[in-house]
Formats: sequence, C-alpha cells, structure tokens
Amino acid sequence: MSTSEQGISVDQDARALLDAIAMITSDLDLRGALDRLVQAACALTDAQYGVLGLLDADGEIGEFVIHGVDDETRARIASMPTSKGLLGVLVDDPRPLRLDDLNAHERAIGFPPNHPPMTTFLGVPVRVQGNVFGNLYLTEKRDGQRFDEHDESMLEVLAQVAGFVIGNAHSQLQSQRRQIWLEASLVLSHALEDSDDVPVALRQVAAGLCQVADALVVAVIQADGGVVCVEHCDGDRPRLSDAEVDAVLASAGPVIAESAQSQRVVIAAAGDRATVVVPMLSRLVPGHSLVVVVPTAGIGVSLPDAELFVAYADQASLALDRAQGLSERQEHMLVADRDRIARDLHDTVIQRIFATALQLQGLRRTVLVEEVQGRLDEAVSELNTTIRDIRSTIFELKRDDAGSLKGEVRGLAREYIPVLGFTPFVRLRGNLDSGVPRDVAEHLVATLREALSNVARHADADACVVEVEVSNERLTLRVSDNGRGITEMPTESGLRNVRRRALDLGGKFSLRPEDPHGTLLEWQVPLS
Repeated sequence: MSTSEQGISVDQDARALLDAIAMITSDLDLRGALDRLVQAACALTDAQYGVLGLLDADGEIGEFVIHGVDDETRARIASMPTSKGLLGVLVDDPRPLRLDDLNAHERAIGFPPNHPPMTTFLGVPVRVQGNVFGNLYLTEKRDGQRFDEHDESMLEVLAQVAGFVIGNAHSQLQSQRRQIWLEASLVLSHALEDSDDVPVALRQVAAGLCQVADALVVAVIQADGGVVCVEHCDGDRPRLSDAEVDAVLASAGPVIAESAQSQRVVIAAAGDRATVVVPMLSRLVPGHSLVVVVPTAGIGVSLPDAELFVAYADQASLALDRAQGLSERQEHMLVADRDRIARDLHDTVIQRIFATALQLQGLRRTVLVEEVQGRLDEAVSELNTTIRDIRSTIFELKRDDAGSLKGEVRGLAREYIPVLGFTPFVRLRGNLDSGVPRDVAEHLVATLREALSNVARHADADACVVEVEVSNERLTLRVSDNGRGITEMPTESGLRNVRRRALDLGGKFSLRPEDPHGTLLEWQVPLS
C-alpha cells in the first residue's frame, strides 16, 4: 500500500471513529448511550451482531443490550447467553479477545435453538471509572472477513470513550435521582407538617417511598416484627399478592434483624429483586423500620443507593417526631380542657341542678293535688339521677382510663358512632376497673359489641343508652334504645352467644320491649 493510500485509510478510520464517538455522545441519556455504543461498534468494525453484557453486583452478566437481532428472532431464541460460556471469558479475565472461530474455543458451549449462526468473534471490556461496567461482544464480520488487530484497537479506543460517556451519563442519572429523592422528602415533610396522627403519617411515609424508589412494595415494621402497614407501587409491573408480600417479609427476617442491631441500612439482593431495610431513627416514635423491595434490573444501576434511603428515612423520622409532638400537645390540651369542664360542671351545673331540686321539694309541700305531687317527685328523682350522672362524668374526665374496662366500654361506644349514626350515651357506675375480673370483662365487652351491632342493624333507633353497673357483687349491662322495638323474639344467632356467656358465668340474660317503645337488653353475672 502506497503512502497516499495509507493516509487515506488512516483518514477514513479516524472519520469512522469520530463518527462512532459522535454517535454515542449525542446526548447523556444512559439507555440511549448504551444502545448507540453497540450500534457504533458494529458500524466501526463492520460486524453484523453486537451485544453489550452489563455486569451486576456479583460480577455476572445481568442484562444485555443487543444490536443486529430483530425482536421476532430474539423471541424465538430458547434462552439468553450466560457468564458460564464463552462470554464469561472476559468476565473472568477482562482483556480483549479475538477469535476466528468462536465455536472452536474451549469455553464454547454451543448455541440455543433458533440462535443465528456465528463464527468470528471480538470482545473488549468497557470500564467506567476504572471498574468493568460490562463487556462488548461483536460477531460475524461481514463478507466472511475476520476481525483483525486494527478492529481490536479501534474497538478499544471506542470502549474507552464509551466509558467516559457512560460515567457522565451515570453521574447525570444519579444527580437526577438525588433531586427526585430530595423533592420527595420535602413533599413528605410538607404533607406531615400539620399531621398529629402517627399511623397515618407512617402510611404516608411508606407510600411516598414506594413512589420515589419505584419499589415493588414498601412495609413499615416494628421492632418486634409486627407489620404496621404495606404499600404497593402503582406502576407497570405486576402487583405482588398478599402471599408474596408475606413471603418477602418472612425471608427478609435476617436482614431486618441485622439492620435493627446495627441501626444501619442493609441491602440484600436475590435474583431480580433487592430487599432494603432502613431503620427510622425517630426519638418520639422509636422502633420502626422501612422494608423496601425493589427490582435490581436496571441499566447502569445494579442496586439502590443506600444514602438516598438514609436521607429519606431521616427526613421521615423528623416528620414523625413532629407528628408525635403535635399529638402529645393535643393530648395535653385535651386533658386541660377536661379538667376545666370538670370544674365548671362541679362548681356551676351541679349546684344549679341541686338548688332546683331543693326548690321543687319545697314546692311539693305546698301542693295538695296528689297527681302534681307525684310528678314533682319524679322530677326530683330525675334531677338526682342527672346529678349522679354528671358526677360520674366528672370522675371520668379526671381519670386516665387507658387500658381500663371503663375505657374499653367508652371506646367501643365511640367505635359504633359511624354505624349507628348517633353517639350512644354511656353511664358507668361502681368499681369497674378493679372490681371486675379480666375474663368477665372480656365477656362484657363481647356482649356489648353484639348489643350495639343489633341496635345498628335492627332497631332503626336514633338514641341508645349503655349502662354498666357493679353493685352487690354483680355486674349488670343494660343496652336500651328508642327504636321500633320487638313484636316477637328474634331468631337467636349472636344473641345465643350472649346468652351462653351469661349462663357460663352463672348469670342471666333477657331481651324485652322498652316502654313506651324500643328494646332493652339486660345481661347480668355474679362477680364472686
């Protein structure tokens, strides 16, 4: 070859290489850059087929970027190559490899059914920031030619440039991800700014993380392993079933324990998924962790970035502390209001009612008509009952009944407000908390639940009174309503259980019409 011909050839090679470099650097989209790299490599070396095998966290080929094989042919191929055959040579020894007949290599294991025939082979590693990012494989140089040293050197230069491009694209992708995570953390903080409901706040934390991490599922768990909530990401991927979620959380047990012990993020990859456990370092709501299941398959991103999860969890922990602080502040304000109301009831309302009752009693002595005397006696009796009810209310306002039987009774009544459409009036008398054994209390609560459920389903009432009284070593529950009443005894289903509970405890049960209309359920058991 003459000097002029060599010059022309060098110029052509330089232009081809520059064109290839220009192709892969046309923008910083990572997926696009990888696709263009394989296309440019095929164009530069005149290869028919090109594959970029991306390495996962274990150093194995986890994903392929393919050029030269159409979708129909790819769908017919029985299975994709793995790191165990010829492609694994560069994985084990990341140096250029050039073969005239790949089928004659000792690591060749043949092609799967419907795979295009291939003979010539050229492979080079692609390094990003000094680490092998993947391997570029080319086969079948056109017109039956063999890949030569010139092709190898040109491909090495292209791979070096591609490493810089991929590194820049990856950095830009990471920057974009961090921006998205930062914005998600700020959105979460604003959303929980005025929240004082910790369970709701935890669900919002899980839902926000599910979206920003593009996760399959996010769960909030307690230190004892209890699941607080589970959120699914509404993406294009199939939704995990409840059984799959349970299996994931069960298999993540060792990872959860490791994270709880170290108070650090722990990531465990298995197959196409990674489980990330992030402890929430909240001071006021301690003992919670986030369990995030994410897909590991992703161009250029083998596993999630731990620092992103840490930053999000820290922001969420601050928001939870604020929510718990608001909740405690509301509780303190409620206690203060209850004390004030109790004082007003005692100092003002009871005194006025008592004075009114005394006036009526004095008036009775001046009345000679027996019917009027009877009505005045009834009015005085009702006022005395009202005074007792108010005093009971004052006592309950001043008492912290968390975990007490009185608290359970009132809590159950509040629970049925949406179902009933009104607030049941609760009247409690006697020493319920220390005078009622726990096993009897459980029967009482179950009976009250059945009674309120029957009022909601059958009574068509707009008022209901719940009375629980401890006296003379007996516990009595009365639930009365002003509904349509009963014309005949209903078919017992749940009431059969109510009756059995009373009989098993040596007590009795009755259901009868209430005057002038309505129904009265009475359940009474001994406490001795």
